[in-house]
Amino acid sequence: MKRWLILLIGLLLSLAWARYPITVRDDLGQLVTLKAPPMRIISMIPSVTETLCAMGDCSRLVGVDSYSDWPPQVNHLPKLGGLYNPNPEAILALKPDLVFVSVYGKLDQTLRRAGVTVFAIRDESWTDVDRVIRLLGTVLQQPAQAEELIARINDEIDHLEALVANRPHPRVYLEIDPTPYTVGPNSFMGVLLAKAGGDNIIPASLGLFPQINPELVVEKNPQVILLTDGVTLAQLRSRPGWAEISAIQHDRVCSFTGSQADILSRPGPRIPEALELMIGCLYPGIPLPHLSLP
Repeated sequence: MKRWLILLIGLLLSLAWARYPITVRDDLGQLVTLKAPPMRIISMIPSVTETLCAMGDCSRLVGVDSYSDWPPQVNHLPKLGGLYNPNPEAILALKPDLVFVSVYGKLDQTLRRAGVTVFAIRDESWTDVDRVIRLLGTVLQQPAQAEELIARINDEIDHLEALVANRPHPRVYLEIDPTPYTVGPNSFMGVLLAKAGGDNIIPASLGLFPQINPELVVEKNPQVILLTDGVTLAQLRSRPGWAEISAIQHDRVCSFTGSQADILSRPGPRIPEALELMIGCLYPGIPLPHLSLP
């Protein structure tokens, strides 16, 4: 869909949008009622933090999880723990009128019992990217801002995908945890990998982010390996049979750490930059505008 049409739809939605109070179903199936526009928001999901700020709502944030670090202005906010070690007492002390949490963990139960308005989010698959942005637009009554952000993201992705459309597709393995965990083709990272021109060696039947037997990687013999878990090339070579893998023999291993690993792992407004990082690894030498990322 053309960007101008998407923006027109967003504008029409804004003009016709319902006012508060509103009731919206979250990703745990809970009906969440907001009686007024939320002005003291806590985000316990880095991708949601980034999306809220990209929609112009950074000023509403009063606290974030320990991993939210972009855009830079969120770094001065109170850090309230991670997925498995949240700090409910610190969250309650900030008196939020809305807290975005992951569907995983039990923070939603703790906060609901304390009378806090909680909205649970699931963001794992490719379809979740646009869906979650629209969902946040609904909750904040900002459909036009949501549609504009979606249009920008999709325009940039379409442009980048076209750069590699006619190139050979190397076999690729992407590791996100050394146990090892990887990405299935239907996860948001898996779809990005396909858009970057990679042929994911992991079958869709294993799930979105499966833990695999390392022997599967040896069997599939990827031509390129992408890492976001800090594993070194020497450590890869030490795994049984891995020294014979094509990517390792030909030094086609890309290790992303720090802010680049964050960009690759967050299904939010920086998805196009994640795609650029993948393309830069699979096809070295292609001129891309954002590969000077910090």
